[in-house]
Amino acid sequence: MRETPPDLPARLREALVAAEFTVDAVRELLGGVADAALMRNETTPAQRRTAQDQGPLATLTRLFLLQTTVTAGAAEAALPSLVDRLAAAGVLDRSVGEVAARLDVRPYATEDSTLWVVSDLTPGLDGLPQQVGADHVLGVSPASTSLAQLTTRAEVGSSLDLGTGCGVQALHLASHSTKVVATDVNTRALGIARFTAALNEMGDRVEVRAGSFFEPVRGERFDLIATNPPFVISPATGEPFETARSSPPRDERLVYRDSGLPGDRVVEDIVRAAPGHLTEHGWCQVLANWVVERDRPWDERLAGWLTPEVDALVVQRELVDPAAYVELWLKDSGHHPATGGDAAEYHRRYDTWLSWLEEQRVEAVGFGWVNLRSGGTGRHDLWDWPYDVEQPIAPAIADWAVGVAADAGPEARLRLREDVVQETVGPAGGEDPETIVLRQQRGFRRARLADTVTAALAGACDGELPVGRILDAIAQLLDRDPAETRATYLPVVRELVDEGFLVAP
Repeated sequence: MRETPPDLPARLREALVAAEFTVDAVRELLGGVADAALMRNETTPAQRRTAQDQGPLATLTRLFLLQTTVTAGAAEAALPSLVDRLAAAGVLDRSVGEVAARLDVRPYATEDSTLWVVSDLTPGLDGLPQQVGADHVLGVSPASTSLAQLTTRAEVGSSLDLGTGCGVQALHLASHSTKVVATDVNTRALGIARFTAALNEMGDRVEVRAGSFFEPVRGERFDLIATNPPFVISPATGEPFETARSSPPRDERLVYRDSGLPGDRVVEDIVRAAPGHLTEHGWCQVLANWVVERDRPWDERLAGWLTPEVDALVVQRELVDPAAYVELWLKDSGHHPATGGDAAEYHRRYDTWLSWLEEQRVEAVGFGWVNLRSGGTGRHDLWDWPYDVEQPIAPAIADWAVGVAADAGPEARLRLREDVVQETVGPAGGEDPETIVLRQQRGFRRARLADTVTAALAGACDGELPVGRILDAIAQLLDRDPAETRATYLPVVRELVDEGFLVAP
């Protein structure tokens, strides 16, 4: 993106607001069928819905979201006095009678804000070839949405968007941070992120810096770091590139997904370095993938990355076998024949990549979250959790940190979390159930089997009595030894707190 005049983002914003170019308005314009098709990168239903509509909203939808040409008159009506200026800035391309988009300007909605995100055009619409350049700037994606749902939203002084890309995380961070630093090694991304921040009237809170990983913020500390680093594990990011039978050139590396570091080294380096850039009780939250080595537990390997000065919650959400992993990213880069790639070249790359993963003893690739919080107790939890969770998951991550620090001893006054329900299974009319399950309705939606004592304890925890006295009362009621009951069930209390069933009032 070329250097833009200071007033251009504000003028464009005025036009987008006047056209009501918002997520909800576009969905209403397109209708359910066309909107769903567009989410699958198919534009034909939306083309049919907007073909006869010359209004500003339909024009902007066709121009940016459907990536089709519009007449110069329609473009001028939707973007008054801006078409030539946006063309000079590299946002639009103008011919004598038509205007086309060179960048994507897309409405984006948060819980309380209407925003717009600028990026490169969406590749692969309507099954067209999906080739992208090395410095391609990805727009809003499932990965960026996942990171946004993971990131805590407490009010903070300073935040770091590490590897900002189009700048969407910086927008989220600016909504609850006094200052945001957004870094990237891709100079095109920096220009687009700067424009995106200004377009959303956040330019005064978002400082864009060039550089690799933590280099631009050397010596600085932040209350919150959020990052979705270029974590793809491939021959393009390590030494086997040189030894492959027919190596693609190094300039094929896609900056938005390939770090240039071997294996999952980029994630490891960030996890190891982040504590040195966090303030007391600061958070670093990483969306990442990692190697699961043959004959070695994934959590054992990742535990070696964690330092004692942080509490850490690492959650493995998904496991992908090497073949499926290679297929995913070859399609992403446009090498699959179905997306315009050459069949012979696709098979050569597939074989080279798969051979490399086998040489590296990669049994699978894990996808998930790394959450670090400085100044805690040094507690490290690594969970394999492929189950359904409530989104956004950020409040549950924050609750985990509170639980780690919470007292769970005999004098603790705890209460059952409001969303926990008890399920029982047993014969109709029977006095005692065969099975008791405590189940969370929110957050991680955990469930755990409970015996009679655990269920009674959970039900009696209302924040008034210490858990030791509650256990004594249950022991008396069930004719058990109080000391033995405490010894057996105080560790269970710790588990119930750690898992979020019991919380401090």
